[in-house]
Amino acid sequence: MNELTHDTAVCTIPGGGLLRGSVRIPPSKSAAHRAMLCAALAAGRSVLSPIELSNDMKATLNAISALGARAEYAGDTLIIDGMAHRAGHADGEPVDVNCIESGSTLRFIIPIACAVGVNGRFLGEGTLVSRPIGLYSELLPQGGVECVSDGGLPLVCRGRLQSGHYEMPGNISSQFITGMLMALPLCEGDSRITLSTPLQSSAYVDMTVSCMSDFGVKVIPQENGWLIPGGQSYRAREYTVEGDWSQAGFFLAAGALGSELTLRGLRLDSVQGDKAAIELFRGFGAEIELSHDEITVRSGSLHAQHINAEQIPDLVPCLAICAALCEGTTVIDHAERLRIKESDRLTSTAAMIRSLGGRVEVTDDGLRIQGVKRLRGGTVHGYRDHRIVMSAAIGALCADGKVTITTPHSVRKSYPSFFEVYNSLGGKANVIDMGQSY
Repeated sequence: MNELTHDTAVCTIPGGGLLRGSVRIPPSKSAAHRAMLCAALAAGRSVLSPIELSNDMKATLNAISALGARAEYAGDTLIIDGMAHRAGHADGEPVDVNCIESGSTLRFIIPIACAVGVNGRFLGEGTLVSRPIGLYSELLPQGGVECVSDGGLPLVCRGRLQSGHYEMPGNISSQFITGMLMALPLCEGDSRITLSTPLQSSAYVDMTVSCMSDFGVKVIPQENGWLIPGGQSYRAREYTVEGDWSQAGFFLAAGALGSELTLRGLRLDSVQGDKAAIELFRGFGAEIELSHDEITVRSGSLHAQHINAEQIPDLVPCLAICAALCEGTTVIDHAERLRIKESDRLTSTAAMIRSLGGRVEVTDDGLRIQGVKRLRGGTVHGYRDHRIVMSAAIGALCADGKVTITTPHSVRKSYPSFFEVYNSLGGKANVIDMGQSY
């Protein structure tokens, strides 16, 4: 069982205080997932850096290893010897592919395994077991793949994916679209993906197409979809993983709420959708200065705003904790997909704000947050959700009383060093686990 499933640790923060100094933002989890998969599909050795082995990265590493790739990790560098010509055969026994609690890993690897001819039994833990995979059960059989599932995991897929015309809704998780885009170039013939509804989270698909191009594989954008030439090969290479704008959001929130921080390791020309964090926190009134390799953030006169979260769902918890301390009422909408993350993130974000003394209402597709001048502190249920835990730690900086956060080890899913970095900047987080603490 995953260690996060029975996380009995707590994090205590005395409340109040500021973060000061410079922080290097960790490598993008989204970019690293894609680079690892492209490298695994290539013939030869690829060198990827920097890589931080969060639990989600370990899930993808386990998955590509199950399919036949080989990997060595040292320092912050991952060397991957691709699976080309070592993958299984579509008539073999299913290979167990445990995606732990990583939805990205699961949705990316299913069609990839089918395309390389590996029968797979896809497994997961925690909430991943019940997260939606139904689209693949409908889509993959059109390409010659048999899918057997009771509605969630385990899912067994048999047969090699064939080229063809695949119609997909655009208002589903972009992870399904990414999985098909990465898999179909490996098929013999050309394929086409057509979207039946407008694309949500388009920046994540742009990131996929960009990474594939970096590894020598092209897709051709068309109206309402893509043309994917078949018979292509991924090429091994050295690859630098850019910083993670999703994780930068927590430090931008801290800066907006009174800290003064300089962020390093981010690309201002990134296609990550969460780069929108700059303008969103500016929209609250934060002062943000940009240079070619640094971003400095400090507080200004904070006020409410309206936020359409359709393209930036991962930023909602850190935006919400900032909104809780802005004058006026912030409305966050088009965020209904947050209900099927590691937690029901609309409910858990609202519970976090209320637990700290803020005022919030859950709507059908988002949140209405009435700002207060200070938070009082309290006990926050972390819901085993990394983004809830990290947002609560940022909120604690503006609390008059002690803040206790449950399931703090959930940060290992995406940002294992978060509390160490938080404390190095002047925070006072104490994570207590079996008598040990950070």
